[in-house]
Amino acid sequence: MVKLSVIVPFYNVQQYAPDTLKSLRANARRDFEFILVDDCSADGTPDILERAARELPGAVHLRHEQNGGLATARNTGLDAARGEYITFLDGDDWLAPGYYEQLVGAIEELGCDFLRTDHVQCTARARGVHRVPVGLRGTVLNPRDVILPADRSTSVDYAFAWAGVYHRRLLDQGLLHFTHGLRTAEDRPWIWKLHREAETFAVVSLLGVFYRRGVASSLTQIGDVRQLDFIKAFDQVVRETAEDREAARLLPKAVRTYCAIISHHLGSIERFEPAVAKKLKTLSAAALKRMPQGVLDEALDSMDVQRATRLRRLRRRAVDPGEVAA
Repeated sequence: MVKLSVIVPFYNVQQYAPDTLKSLRANARRDFEFILVDDCSADGTPDILERAARELPGAVHLRHEQNGGLATARNTGLDAARGEYITFLDGDDWLAPGYYEQLVGAIEELGCDFLRTDHVQCTARARGVHRVPVGLRGTVLNPRDVILPADRSTSVDYAFAWAGVYHRRLLDQGLLHFTHGLRTAEDRPWIWKLHREAETFAVVSLLGVFYRRGVASSLTQIGDVRQLDFIKAFDQVVRETAEDREAARLLPKAVRTYCAIISHHLGSIERFEPAVAKKLKTLSAAALKRMPQGVLDEALDSMDVQRATRLRRLRRRAVDPGEVAA
């Protein structure tokens, strides 16, 4: 039986893929499988993955005929996964040797639905540890209990899918698939759903994932229209949270986080192409009008003056339905 399925999407990362694959080899075990999903790369990545499929123990190589984005590539991997446990890695990141064995050991010992871990963020030569914003470690918790408070960073803000491991029963319950087609912020509806609907989770102080920041091909570095998918992602978070049995308690967190993300993008609007910057303002204004207005009022009242003023000004902006649909 396969103990662990590791899902790794790749897209035009020929510069980094060899390091990623080398680190997977240093984590190989006879009962681990590595599902390598090429999302229709146009560089040398496919050749690298074809070679890895022959040389990496447990490797499975899948290729998309057209580019679908990270969410769709992860879903392809989930559909093929056979493991009792499932985890993710991005094609430009890497792992410490033996990390996955420790990760599986930790979740088996705790017996929870999913486990979250810290990670190392790497920007050029700089290294920094980023921790799950949950203080209690090595203890099984209710995931709903750590969504709040609304005005602080919590576990749903630490949305990295690869910073953890997930029991197969979550896949069988429909909780591990991502929203098809989302090009950015795909982890946000996913992590909220996990925390609302899974029964148990835990956090452990285990470092082993090295997250590469500042990659030129990453969407976080590209100011094109795909970045605006964060609006679709957070619309989904708010919509699904509004249907939750504890909507009155949880919606303030969802709405406030959505507002903070909108403000963040507006604060660095110069990195977007001019047409995309205009669309960002239009779509964000429309998003503010869709939010539960009483909850939005409370969220804006709780924010600092600069962000609140920026968002209130945007909220007053007239929105042409044709512009939103364009």
